[in-house]
Amino acid sequence: MGAGHSHRLYRAGDSPVHALPAHCKLVAALGFVLVVVSTPREAVWAFGAYAVLLAAVAAVARIPAGFLLKRLLVEVPFVAFALLMPFVVPGERTEVLGVALSVPGLWGAWNILAKGTLGVAASVLLASTTELRAVLLGLQRLRLPSLLVQIASFMIRYADVVTEEMRRMSVARRSRGFEARGVRHWKVLAASAGALFIRSYERGERVHLAMLSRGYTGTLPVLDDTRPTPAQWAFAAALPVAALAVCLLGWTL
Repeated sequence: MGAGHSHRLYRAGDSPVHALPAHCKLVAALGFVLVVVSTPREAVWAFGAYAVLLAAVAAVARIPAGFLLKRLLVEVPFVAFALLMPFVVPGERTEVLGVALSVPGLWGAWNILAKGTLGVAASVLLASTTELRAVLLGLQRLRLPSLLVQIASFMIRYADVVTEEMRRMSVARRSRGFEARGVRHWKVLAASAGALFIRSYERGERVHLAMLSRGYTGTLPVLDDTRPTPAQWAFAAALPVAALAVCLLGWTL
């Protein structure tokens, strides 16, 4: 896991949120999402409170609203599904602007939109303030199975390598006058996909042999064993603890 390897969601900064150890942020984000999911959908005000909490985190992390909103577009397919629910879910009907809509469908759509949007926003904030390398190290410190961490590490490291290989193959095809325009060109594309698979497999074998020659025994070394302070844990816990208080009020009011 090379240092400096970042991703498109990451926004470099020196805020207190950026400085938190990754596993503290992972636990905080997971706790927040679990609390949000546990909140009754009828407590509409509670979801507004959760949004305010996330906005406060974004402000502390100095993440612009536009940056955050643009990355929330990833949930558009779920929004489309939720918008269909009032029309297809059976049950009691009510009229909204002259259109008969299902009451259970409206509640279901609200439940998906509110909880889904908050969960995605929390994930985007986590990704915006944490490098991929740090996320993997955080998962390792949280005792996620070592094999899963290694698979994720190599997947992230070599996704760009394979993508660049695909780009070079595409350039080579176009330089020879090839342009896929129909079913008759699928054979060439299938052959390219097969060649890419073989090259990727061979590259993986070479990397594995190189690792073995350097003493790899099935586990990756922990390059940074810095432990978070109680103050850092307390700072990270502020979000899920505040959300839990809102959730409890949502169940009692």
